Amino acid sequence: MKENPLMKYSEQLAVEIEKMCKSLDNKKDNANTILQIRKSSSSVFANISEAQYPQSLPDMLSKFKIARKECVETEGWLKLLHSSDVIDEETFKKYRNICGRIQRILTSSCITIERKIK
Repeated sequence: MKENPLMKYSEQLAVEIEKMCKSLDNKKDNANTILQIRKSSSSVFANISEAQYPQSLPDMLSKFKIARKECVETEGWLKLLHSSDVIDEETFKKYRNICGRIQRILTSSCITIERKIK
């Protein structure tokens, strides 16, 4: 079976963000941010996973657009964690880059699906 880079990157993002959050769990000041980034990063993975078996092209498009929005949200939480010195520059850039890859693939996929629908 051919490797699906979108699935690979979204799973990597969800797993690595979860591991990062576990290491930050003792920082009660950031409990809400940690919860929110866990939710948004796992939502990226969940929506992309659901899109692998869509009911229709519009359904797939919807899942991809939701995943893209959740990816942008994840990036926002990363920026907040970095700006408040909870995570270092290297960690921020690593996860931001994964988010960027996912967003580029999703944007391209959305354009292709929209063309097929028309």
